[in-house]
Amino acid sequence: MYTMMQVCRKLDMTYQTLKYYCNEGLVPNVKRDKNNRRIFDEHDVNWIKDLSCLKKCDFSIQEMKEYLELCLQGPSTIEIRKEMLSKKRKNLEDTIQQLEESIDYIDWKQNFYDDVLSGKKPYVSNLINLDEQNEQD
Repeated sequence: MYTMMQVCRKLDMTYQTLKYYCNEGLVPNVKRDKNNRRIFDEHDVNWIKDLSCLKKCDFSIQEMKEYLELCLQGPSTIEIRKEMLSKKRKNLEDTIQQLEESIDYIDWKQNFYDDVLSGKKPYVSNLINLDEQNEQD
């Protein structure tokens, strides 16, 4: 059995996060020790690890609760759970695509600046008219 602090250390999770998950009902059947402190078995720890993964997959608390309810219903809800995960996967793929495009833009801009600084290209701007700027100098 594990205490809350032991679970937090084991999963690299804050105490506040674990307490919140417990208070929100995301960790079902939480057991208590003789001092009424929460304690967790290996199954609980594995489920809490799953919750951390769901959070990283951008599941909201409400979606995590829905997923939990489906899990508690057993194998009959596997298709629904697979669909939930499939939608999240698609969203993550879209996010990855957007991030890759952002990185490509930064790389392009950095290369442009390198070329300007090395004299390979003249500086151009979409914000200021350099011709007017040069005339004022």
